[in-house]
Amino acid sequence: MSEDHAADRTDRDQPGSAGSPDGDETDDTAAEFGRQVAAAAEKSGLGRIARDETLTPADLVGALGGIRGLAEAILPGLVFLVVYTFTRELGWALGASLGLAVVFTALRLFTRSQPTQAIAGLIGVAASAALSLWTGRAEDNYVIGFYTNAAYAVAILVSLLVRWPLVGIIVGFLMGDGTAWRRERRKYRAMQFLTVVWLGMFVARLLVQVPFYYAGNVEALGATRLLMGVPLYALLLVFSWLVVRAVYPAKRAAE
Repeated sequence: MSEDHAADRTDRDQPGSAGSPDGDETDDTAAEFGRQVAAAAEKSGLGRIARDETLTPADLVGALGGIRGLAEAILPGLVFLVVYTFTRELGWALGASLGLAVVFTALRLFTRSQPTQAIAGLIGVAASAALSLWTGRAEDNYVIGFYTNAAYAVAILVSLLVRWPLVGIIVGFLMGDGTAWRRERRKYRAMQFLTVVWLGMFVARLLVQVPFYYAGNVEALGATRLLMGVPLYALLLVFSWLVVRAVYPAKRAAE
């Protein structure tokens, strides 16, 4: 059996594939979701690095939100950890973290430079601080992050189970491929593999950090939260770029 025929059969065998009323509806839903997510990813700079033939440090920093975006993502958590470690004062640590998030948001609003990320970060920091103050436990400052990672993991797992790998949906629209990647066995398997890798990141965060939470080890919890945040995310972006470039030739990306 030829590769093309095998790929066609693989696509027909997939739930929701074209050729049935249910498949058409699933295709439309996935396509609309893909367009929306890809549009958001495009604004963040992910679309550009996905299509670039080379990946420079500047491109990667841009995809992570730029220097300011990195500071907004890292510093509030770092400040909380440092202040609490040296003072053991929960109020001071939460106040410093929340105050820094407020400053970042105010700067975004003042400069009118896409405040969405800073506002989302402020809401997250404020909600975590409120929970921690309510319980009086420093480790509860990280609880909302557990639920966020669990929600991402469940969403990605569901996408794998229904054979619409989430990473494939996003990459397909970023590369101008739509949902056509599902009809090519090599691309489908690559996107399935990448989706499993991203699932692994969210699961790994929970497996490593939750035991520290129950042990009440705030320092280890905070440190692993920082290390498995932006740095791990950046590594997965680079790895994903390598896989995408392998299955999408440069001439196709330039079309």
